[in-house]
Amino acid sequence: MTPEELQTLRSYRMEQARAALEDAEFLLAHNRAALSVVNRAYYAMFYAALALLQDVSPLPSKHTGIIGLFDTNFIRTGIFDKQRSKDLHRAFDLRQASDYKTITPITNEQAHEITESARIFVEYLAHFLSL
Repeated sequence: MTPEELQTLRSYRMEQARAALEDAEFLLAHNRAALSVVNRAYYAMFYAALALLQDVSPLPSKHTGIIGLFDTNFIRTGIFDKQRSKDLHRAFDLRQASDYKTITPITNEQAHEITESARIFVEYLAHFLSL
C-alpha cells in the first residue's frame, strides 16, 4: 500500500469514527435507547483504532484482535496512556453485554460515560494521526 493509500484509508476510518460518535451523541441527546448509544460510541472507538492500525498487515478479523493489537503497539510501548485502553475495553465489554450476554439493561449514566470516553478517544487518536 502506498503512503497516499494508507493516508486515504486512515482518513476514511476516522470519518467513520466521527460519524459513529455523532450518532451516539444524537441518540443520547434525544433520549434513545442506552444500548444503541453504547453501540455507536464503541464503534467510534473501534474505527479510530482501525485508523491507527491500518499499516499492520494483516489486520485481525475479530474485534478482540484489534483491541489486543492496539494494546500491544500503543499501550504497552507507552505511546498512549493506559486510560485509552481501559476506555476501549470498557466500551467493548458494555457493547458485548448489551448485545449478547445479559438481560440487565445499560443505564443512561453508562451511556453518557461511554460517549464521553469515546469523544476523548477519537480526538486523542485523530490528534496523534493529525487527522
